[in-house]
Amino acid sequence: MPPPTVPTCLSAACQQAVPCPDSGLPGKLSQSGHLPGNVPVQPGTLCLPLPPRSPSKFGAAIPQHAFCRLLKDNMVLHHLSVHSCSDWLTDLELSPVIGQNHHLEKVDVTGCRDLSRQTLETLSLNCPNLQYLSLRQCDWVDPLSLRSLADRCSRLVSIDLTACKQLNDEAVCYLVRKCPKIKSLSLAVNANLSDSSVQEVAKVCTELEHLDLTGCLRLRNECIRTVAEYCTKLNSLKVNHCHNITEGSLEVLRKKGVDIDVQPPLQRALVLLQDVVGFAPYINLQI
Repeated sequence: MPPPTVPTCLSAACQQAVPCPDSGLPGKLSQSGHLPGNVPVQPGTLCLPLPPRSPSKFGAAIPQHAFCRLLKDNMVLHHLSVHSCSDWLTDLELSPVIGQNHHLEKVDVTGCRDLSRQTLETLSLNCPNLQYLSLRQCDWVDPLSLRSLADRCSRLVSIDLTACKQLNDEAVCYLVRKCPKIKSLSLAVNANLSDSSVQEVAKVCTELEHLDLTGCLRLRNECIRTVAEYCTKLNSLKVNHCHNITEGSLEVLRKKGVDIDVQPPLQRALVLLQDVVGFAPYINLQI
């Protein structure tokens, strides 16, 4: 006989499982900071009783009807993460929630491919305090919707645009000019971007701390030199699979203590040599 399941709750704000009493309801939104049984939770947190699993798998189990029912009249959310609802989430379910929660500061819609520009337009019109936004793997994001967001959400400090493949240099430049306080930016996996957009990012977002350019194939050393010159607070840089960026430009950042995901050539050679030596007994050379 399988062990009995313990009711848990899922925070749509932070995607974490915490103990939750069985209230007999499909879920409860905490506005007071406590659930029945005096269990403390963050105010403005959506809690859903679900069978225990690893946290990364919780969200996929949220049924559509429960999501809509719990958030129908809610107006107190500050953080909303729905990336695990990507299997069924559309504008029809999400736009009303965003439209009535004007205090949202952090939104994560990673991988929600069935949304559209309507979601970004709703965010733009209703969430002027938005600071953190993840649009990772949302290939529906286009330059027009990003411009709308930039015009009204100038407080952004972190935005993830990984694999938003419709975006181009012009859209990225417009974003950073309107949102110069950005400290964390991902433009990864976008073959449309050139040095000009990254240079504009560096010159405008001088408070930048984290920059992800993974897989931006058109980038060259010139944009990295500009980043090194203007972004004095940079802590980490990702340039893996940027084949035109060489150690000549990265070396300056390394000397400043920036964490770079690409190893120096000598270190890569040593790692390769260690691998070869390690496999030497298994190599059978035939001439």
